[in-house]
Formats: sequence, C-alpha cells, structure tokens
Amino acid sequence: MRIGIDMMGGDFAPLETTLGAIQARKELSSEYTLVLIGNESEIRDILIRNGANVSDFVFVNTTEVIEMADNPTKAFSQKPNSSISVGFNLLKEKKIDAFASAGNTGAMMVGSMFSVKPIQGIIRPAISSIIPKEDGSIGIILDVGINADCKPEMLQQFAVLGSIFIESVYHTNNPKVGLISIGEEDEKGNVLTKETNLLLRTTPHINFVGNLEGRDMFNNKADVLVADGFTGNVMLKLAESLHTLLVKRNIHDEYFDRFDFENYGGTPVLGVNSTVIIAHGISNAKAIKNMILLTRGVVEAGLTEKISRALSDLPVSEQMPK
Repeated sequence: MRIGIDMMGGDFAPLETTLGAIQARKELSSEYTLVLIGNESEIRDILIRNGANVSDFVFVNTTEVIEMADNPTKAFSQKPNSSISVGFNLLKEKKIDAFASAGNTGAMMVGSMFSVKPIQGIIRPAISSIIPKEDGSIGIILDVGINADCKPEMLQQFAVLGSIFIESVYHTNNPKVGLISIGEEDEKGNVLTKETNLLLRTTPHINFVGNLEGRDMFNNKADVLVADGFTGNVMLKLAESLHTLLVKRNIHDEYFDRFDFENYGGTPVLGVNSTVIIAHGISNAKAIKNMILLTRGVVEAGLTEKISRALSDLPVSEQMPK
C-alpha cells in the first residue's frame, strides 16, 4: 500500500512533515510504502540529520510549492510541478493509493473535485472533525466548512457519509445521527433543517435520532452531528477556542486535552473516488504522524467502496441526477 505525503504542505514544512514521516514509518508495517513528494534534497538532508534510513522511503521530487495564500484553482493549474498537483496526478494514475497533506486546503479540494472526482451520486464532498465526548467516546461533525450553503439532499448525504466513516474507521456500532437545529422538536429550525429532518427519517443506512441543539455537541445523544458547513465551522471554531483558552491559562484537564487537533491528524475528504486526507496547516510532527496513521486506517476500512455502495442503495428519487 503506497501512501503519498505532501512534504511541502503546512506552515512548518518540510521539517515537521519529514519528522512526522519518520515517526509514522516506525509504526507502519512493511506492507506500507511512504512516498515523500517534495524537494528531495531538503527531505533527504532532514532524514539523515535525524538518523533515519533514507532507503525506508520512496521519493518524488518537485520544484514548486502551492503556498497557503495562493488562489487554489489558479495555483493547481499554474503550478503543475507542485507537491499537491503532483500528488493528485499520482493518485489519479493509481501510482499511489492515498494522498495526505497539511497544505492549502482549497487546492486539496480542487484536486479532489477535478482530479480524482466525486463518487457517482455525490452532490458535494464533505469534511468532518472529531468531537471528544464527555463519556470518553468520540463523535464527528460534518460539514465543517467547505459547503457553507447546502440543500437538504446534501445534508442527507452528509449523514450517510458520516455514519459510514465513524463506523468503518472508528468502529462505532450503529452510530446515532443527529441534525443540528435550534430545538429538539421536528418542527423547530429553518427551512433547511425542517426539510432535512423529513429526509433523514426515511434514509436507509443511518440511525437518525432527531434534532440536536448546540449544547448536545459533547454529550452522547449522537455520534454523527450533521450541519451545513457554515454552522458546522462556527461550532468547531468555538470548541477549538475553549481548548486554546485553557492552554493559555495553563489549565490542564484530561477531557479538554482531548481537544488538541494533534491527536487526530486530519480528516478525509468524504465522497471522492480515492483516499484524500487533509490536515491542519499548523501541523507539527506529531500531527503529521497521526495524519499518516489516519490515512492507513481509511484505506484499510475501504471507505470509498462502502460509500459508493451506500449511495447506490438510496432510492432513485433521493440520488443526485447523473
């Protein structure tokens, strides 16, 4: 299994990406090949300085970098020899089985949409975030930012995507799905949530438990929290701010320490035809290591195939026209 890594993506690349790859290599079996995509001479120097065996890795040299401030669509086409563009070409040509990056999120989404493309029937891919639950388990929320404006059918698909993801990768049995709204009653909410509620009640492959409020984010009422990307992003950033405030005040708590994004590594782009993982731009070596290990987990779970099968089982009237 060949995992491609964007070694030039992120605020601290290529140092932290290389250190993360070294750490991940130690935890991966020999059946996994790490393909390091980036400035080969820089990466080799870091490997050697840190006592790593260069022969443990495969290198694909690139000469360009898509920076965080670059326009995603323009940069993807205007920098064909960037680590992100090359990574997606390798993925499209099946020379790697997965691609992971802490680089420009917009460029990663452009590559996902136009290089490997969405699974047939997907209206828009989604990204999720881990939510630590107060009972020690984890949940996920999606979408968290790439789909600010949604239709009910999109939220319906997010519910299916999230259920398959958390069940397959995090082994949550029969995950409970909740719809974020302004009240638990079915009739509460705006036009979007009211229509989505009706759809989710008749959607196969999910265990829909009804509407949830923001205060239910960290309890165990649901394992999958469904929201449009605008609402989901606001909720996620608020949760992140709680952890930041505690760290600034030098307050350590076993539960709130679980909010540290470094522990989770990143998120898959759910609904595309291959395994694509996006990590935070400020990822350090620990986060990069966990990004790579998450990539392994998503590949082993066969997530893409499971999503494709689930969509084919939706009633024709609920599928996106071909």
